[in-house]
Amino acid sequence: MQEVYEFLKACGTYYLATVEGDQPRVRPFGTVDIFEDKLYIQTGKVKEVSKEMQANPKVEICAFNGQKWIRVAGEVVRDDRIEPKKHMLDSYPNLQALYRADDDNTEVLYLKNATATISSFTEEPKVIKF
Repeated sequence: MQEVYEFLKACGTYYLATVEGDQPRVRPFGTVDIFEDKLYIQTGKVKEVSKEMQANPKVEICAFNGQKWIRVAGEVVRDDRIEPKKHMLDSYPNLQALYRADDDNTEVLYLKNATATISSFTEEPKVIKF
């Protein structure tokens, strides 16, 4: 999981795929954190992406670093505790103008039953499960 975190963090931007009914939705994201041995992402509860993940928690993340790409498939679980929200916002101080750990909007979610695959055109894929 640490390798997945480092890959996503180094990319800066990754793309999160959700489903709205039968329509796939893909958006750029940039927040990733490890808290209590879980990989977390962050968004706002008022956003459509949040509503989509609550209706169908299966997601996929994709990022490319110029040579290799990663795909992370799994399920997200909302964590409403203040501690992981604070940890995330401490890791991304620029978000503190928009979000607070104790507001009703900040949402952090961790991935469970996740499988990450790191691929390139020159190497065999590396699979990481967490």
